[in-house]
Amino acid sequence: MAISIFFSQDHCFYHGNVRGIENSAVALSTCSGLRGLIVLSNNLSYILEPRPDSQEQHFIYRSEHLKFPRATCGNLHLRSNTVDLHTELTDQAEPGHHFRMKRDDQHSMKYVELLLVADFAEFRKHNSDLQATKHKLVEAANYVDKFYKSLNIRVALVGIEVWNDHNKCEISENPYSTLWSFLSWRRKLLMYKKHDNAQLITGMSFHGTTIGLAPLMAMCSVYQSGGVNMDHSENAIGVAATMAHEMGHNFGMSHDAAGCCTASPNDGGCIMAAATGDPFPRVFNKCNRKELDRYLQSGGGMCLYNMPDTKTLYGGQRCGNGYLEEGEECDCGEVEECNNPCCNAANCSLKPGAECAHGTCCHRCKLVSPGTLCREQARPCDLPEYCTGKSPFCPANFYQLDGTPCEDGRAYCYSGMCLTYEQQCLQLWGRGARPAPDLCFEKVNAAGDPYGNCGKDINGQYRKCNTRDAKCGKIQCQSTASKPLESNAVPIDTTITISGRQIHCRGTHVYRNEDEGDMLDPGLVMAGTKCGESHVCFEGHCRNTSFLNNGDCGKKCHSQGVCNNNQNCHCFSGWAPPFCNKPGNGGSLDSGPMPPESEFDILFVEIKETLIAGGHHGRGIGGPGAIAFSLDYTELNSKFIFLKSQDAKVPVIPMQATQVSPRKGSIHIQTNKFL
Repeated sequence: MAISIFFSQDHCFYHGNVRGIENSAVALSTCSGLRGLIVLSNNLSYILEPRPDSQEQHFIYRSEHLKFPRATCGNLHLRSNTVDLHTELTDQAEPGHHFRMKRDDQHSMKYVELLLVADFAEFRKHNSDLQATKHKLVEAANYVDKFYKSLNIRVALVGIEVWNDHNKCEISENPYSTLWSFLSWRRKLLMYKKHDNAQLITGMSFHGTTIGLAPLMAMCSVYQSGGVNMDHSENAIGVAATMAHEMGHNFGMSHDAAGCCTASPNDGGCIMAAATGDPFPRVFNKCNRKELDRYLQSGGGMCLYNMPDTKTLYGGQRCGNGYLEEGEECDCGEVEECNNPCCNAANCSLKPGAECAHGTCCHRCKLVSPGTLCREQARPCDLPEYCTGKSPFCPANFYQLDGTPCEDGRAYCYSGMCLTYEQQCLQLWGRGARPAPDLCFEKVNAAGDPYGNCGKDINGQYRKCNTRDAKCGKIQCQSTASKPLESNAVPIDTTITISGRQIHCRGTHVYRNEDEGDMLDPGLVMAGTKCGESHVCFEGHCRNTSFLNNGDCGKKCHSQGVCNNNQNCHCFSGWAPPFCNKPGNGGSLDSGPMPPESEFDILFVEIKETLIAGGHHGRGIGGPGAIAFSLDYTELNSKFIFLKSQDAKVPVIPMQATQVSPRKGSIHIQTNKFL
């Protein structure tokens, strides 16, 4: 059997700082004795834990004395000093299409709803003690949450599952097959337990020095948002550092390149370093932040923008945990860390006169008007969201349903992104690169070797591509560059002669050390890339988009809208949800009330004759220099904003905008400037 713990009232995990010491940090557990991390400065931190034979006596020691194995992550990613995939996803949109992430939204707090799973080996490693296993996982999650706070990300633990009888998926010493087996199991779990990301903690040792593995740019993906982590240390901070690293890959972060990590040696280096050692790594750096921002701008991480359902949070309710829970008007964290001018941190109540304290729909402690744009469309597959006027929080981030055409039909939306071969060739080779003809994919990827393949099978062996799947193997490009952008990558050039004509194909190969374990090849075509009509790449196969389970949602929108990832219609302007078959302002049931396309049509009224007081077109009503006149109109909901004369010598006359009533009629306007 398996023990699933989706809710617990244990109030025993805390974050804070050391009183009187600036930039200090503390992450503690009081569940079974005191244990945790105390950071006094960048180069001085301590580990606190109970003695094994006593919960009342404790050890405290310098963090560098906590021994870690020399270990590596099983991922290897291309990294460029000049161009990377995230840049291309952001900068290579079609001409005339410009999307950007709203700055306030980009830097607002985001939330990962995390599910942790302990396999049978992990359970046995803790002497088949359910409570000890559970506490190890929760303590690790508390550390991960602390690490990610520096990136404006909260990691909210919404469930734990302990496999205390047998494993529910195939787990072996091969991290590659273990990863895909776990992700396949996770897809089934999603049907009855909502979460954004799942991480497996295994007590089994992987081959070589690999201690973790996770897909790149997969956060929020139904199919790939997760990772596998080996529990290699007695202290929970060990597996926490590994888990933070693998989740970093899900967030689009590559391994640190030279010059990125400036952490003190006493900090053990950076979380996203390819290899770890003594002591534990706990620092994200500027390169990680840049990659994270670019991933979010590309359309990734769509599930991160909603506040978690606090009823599902592990640990129950507590004022000061930073989550707005039942009975609280606000929660800005502990008193020492709160800098919110609208919230009283001591009792989680709003300050006098405040309507709200959190969220992008709260401005200067007041709720903004309904229909206010709170999250712009970031990419072609994204959808905008609007404030409701009732909640301080912007609605959850919705995007077009997987399989929706994008880029003028050249691609399909996948997890909020619109991926093309062109973008991936630009990432590998730089500007001017383009995809090679299909024949290159078919010939090169039929080899089934490191230079041409459709990924690896569950045993870690390279798979030959059949013709159907060839465009989902190693990407083939054409470029005049002398070499790939990555410093340790080499070009794999192939020339195919057909009917006397030569076709040049360019792939890439990245050398790696033998002790780096099984790798997820960065030269493979990315999952979600269109490989044919109604087909996308997935796990090295060109699959019909029917597996995305998008059903017939599009039909119910009456061709006046698109389906979002909640399978509701997002209606075009002029049509009302839920089915876009009646007049309205547009939007969806999920995205908040969309404002009218324009509250008023702006009219630029030109006076054909110069007006004078008492003249032909009006009569003086305000004394010398004051002019009144009437204008007929037939436009609906119009607003006059200025008058302009045909006589170039007569200046434009600004005046207060005047709304007119619907239908046609007359308007009387007065101006106090001479014409």
